[in-house]
Amino acid sequence: MAIITISRQIASLGDEVAAELSRLLGYTFINRDMLEEDLVKHGITKDKLRKYDEKKPGFWASLARDRDEYFDYLREAVYERATGGNCIFIGRGGFAILKDVPGCFAVRMVASMPIRVSRLMNEFSWPEKKANAVVQESDSNRRGFHKAFFNIDHDDPASYNVIVNTDTATPAVAAKIIAEACGLMIDASQEAIGLQRIGELLLAQRIVNHIVFNLKIPVHFLEATATSTEITLHGVADSSAVIERVLETARSMAPEKKILSGISIVQDYKAYP
Repeated sequence: MAIITISRQIASLGDEVAAELSRLLGYTFINRDMLEEDLVKHGITKDKLRKYDEKKPGFWASLARDRDEYFDYLREAVYERATGGNCIFIGRGGFAILKDVPGCFAVRMVASMPIRVSRLMNEFSWPEKKANAVVQESDSNRRGFHKAFFNIDHDDPASYNVIVNTDTATPAVAAKIIAEACGLMIDASQEAIGLQRIGELLLAQRIVNHIVFNLKIPVHFLEATATSTEITLHGVADSSAVIERVLETARSMAPEKKILSGISIVQDYKAYP
């Protein structure tokens, strides 16, 4: 019941490898459309998806409330999809969202610039200049997306368990490499611990999203850390009354856990709308 995340450069055959790996292992392939469907159900509009999905947000967009809404519901969607294990995520920072969760196996798909340009030229009948520009734009967007939302360099090899170069490897060969490596490195005990951890993360994120986006309680930068017995809420509020509302809501959603506050009081705090 492992969870595999695939981060990929454009034209590195990431989607093809994910589909092949899904068939090989019998895992569910959580593709872009499925995550978009989850986000739309939570009220994330198509316009917001175009603005933030694997793109570097502009200056004002990076400060907007929409940005937090997209990011927080993206995390909830990933956790929810991952609760059953035996699945493959592609893109959307899945490896960063599930970082340090036992039983998760992070893969990076790469290919050389000439190969990627050639693949786009052949697939779309584009001239070399356009294909080259598309590759550079995609690389820049994905670099900016991961920096803006996770503050990481997604090209850092230390973020992954395996990196596969598809200059010569076919999707079938790449899938076999990943399946073999995952089988050697992830065992049943890690998977069980990982699924429990994902359940904790999902509950914590649902609490945050309900407080901020459904109830619209005025607490800023709200985050929640969770263990098997406790949930600690962090953020900024302008009064103890607001903090108590947040804690009461969390207690009602997780009655079996101890709810702790790490929320600071800052008078007259103002955030960007």
